[in-house]
Order: sequence, then C-alpha cells, then structure tokens
Amino acid sequence: MPKFSVVISVFNKEKYIADTLKSVLAQTFTDFEVVILNDGSTDNSEAEILKFDDPRIRYFSKENQGAGAARNFVINEAKYDYIALLDADDFLLPFYLEEQARLIAEFPNESVFATAIKIEKKGKIYPSEYSVRNLQPNAIHIVNFFSASFLNSILTSSSTVLHKNVFSKVGYYDPSIKSGQDTDLWIRIGLKYPVVFLNKSCAIYRYAIASLSNSTLKVSQKASFENYEPFEKDNPALKKFLDLNRYSLCILAKIEGNKEAFQKNFQKIDPENLSKKQQFLLRQNKTILKYLSKTKNNLEKLGLRLGTFK
Repeated sequence: MPKFSVVISVFNKEKYIADTLKSVLAQTFTDFEVVILNDGSTDNSEAEILKFDDPRIRYFSKENQGAGAARNFVINEAKYDYIALLDADDFLLPFYLEEQARLIAEFPNESVFATAIKIEKKGKIYPSEYSVRNLQPNAIHIVNFFSASFLNSILTSSSTVLHKNVFSKVGYYDPSIKSGQDTDLWIRIGLKYPVVFLNKSCAIYRYAIASLSNSTLKVSQKASFENYEPFEKDNPALKKFLDLNRYSLCILAKIEGNKEAFQKNFQKIDPENLSKKQQFLLRQNKTILKYLSKTKNNLEKLGLRLGTFK
C-alpha cells in the first residue's frame, strides 16, 4: 500500500488551519505524515497548529518566502513517494486518502491522481464541473488534463496526489509567480502525464474572496503562459485551455485599465475557443465589466451562480 505525505504551507490561515488539520487526522486511511510549514504568518496560525499533538505531524516555521517557495519546501521535506497537496483553508473528507490509495493500487503505472471536489462559497456548497465526456458519478477516467479542465481545473491544490517523480520531470512551483503558480504547474504536468480521475467529491475547496488567487488584481502578478506557446499548434486542447485563461487575463486587464496587457493576450486568442457570452464580455468597457462583476457577486449571495468570469 502507498504511504502519503500530506503537504501544507500556511500563511495567515488562523481561522481555517485547525479544521484543515482535523480533516487530515480523521482520515480512514492512516498511513501518512503531515508536513506543514508556517510561512511567516503574522496572525495566530502557529498557535493553532501547535495545539495538535500527533506524531504524524512534522512542523516547520520560516520567514515568509511566498506561496510557490513554501509549497516547494514542504514537498522537498516529504518522506514518502506520494505527495498529497492540501491548501491550508480547505479540508478533506474522511475517505479522501483511502480513495487515492485505491486509485494508485488500480493504476500502478500512473503518477497523477485526482478526485472531484465541492466548492464552499458564502455558506453554500456546490459540486465542481468538468469537461469530461460521459462523466458518471463515482466513475474513474484517465483523462487529458487540458480537455478535462475547460470548465474547472481537474487538478487542484487540495484534490491531487502526485508521485515524487513528477517533480523531477516537470519541475516544482515557480516562486516568481505570485498568483497562479498552481496553474503553471498543472500545464507542465498536463504536457507529460495523463490524470487518473475519480468523479467522487472527496475534498472541499473553500472559496475566499481574500485568498491570494482571488484577490490579486494586477495582470502582472498572474501567471503568464508564453513558455507554452510553442506547444499550442500541435495541441488543440492546450490551445483552448490557454485561451480560456487568456480570456480571464483580458477581463482582468480591462478592469485594471491595462490596455497593453489586454491587447497582448487578446491577439493570441482564437475566438472559436470562447463562448458567445465570453466574446460579448470582451467587447465591453471597464465600467460595464466592473458593474457585471459586482452583480455576479451579489447574485451569488442569493445562490445564483454565473460561470462567465473564471
């Protein structure tokens, strides 16, 4: 049976980290360690972590070095071959590691494993959606990352297990990227590996407006995809995946008023890869986009979800 290293980096997550750790320690599959780094938190995250007295937890504390570098640190400290990624404000359902162990046992020649997740936002929980054909509940699929991730990423930082060898082949998180370093890693993984995917929600992603990925408002702080442009011509799924991400950057650039960044990304997009609604939004001005974005947030407070703004 595999052994897991559950790796967590923490920066100012005092409200969440206790629940996150409890969810790991409550796993039905018990052969694991937890490698956790306090990445220079300025709140009471450390105090919350130190309340846990379990020999499976290995705790480290360092000055703040950023999300990418912190994630790389815990991965390199891991003792076991299978790395279970986990964000400090998400939590695992009790059977998560058990299901991942089953996937590994059934597909011993594969290296990338993922389960479906649910999204918790403003007190409501939604299932995530994926662009996988004939997707049935509890079914296992071996999928191409890009074609499976046109709606939501099939890999997330709280529902993915990677064999250590993956990092040797594709590299680690890019510390120079402030927001979106996970997407950058997923692209490199998708170029080399299929994903073993279980369509069963085994983890909860907590959507927080204040989180790094949702609060970084400058295009310059987001991941750029220029390194992957040479692969687009012969990989239509990659091309569409990147165009959807470029669309998001274009929307952000318009709201920011960054005309140069908008044009840089817009000229690379094949319109056929976008929906009519996305094409319509790209034609709107800054004022309208700000209003629509605010309206979207207000609708979601009432339980009405819009999927246009990625």
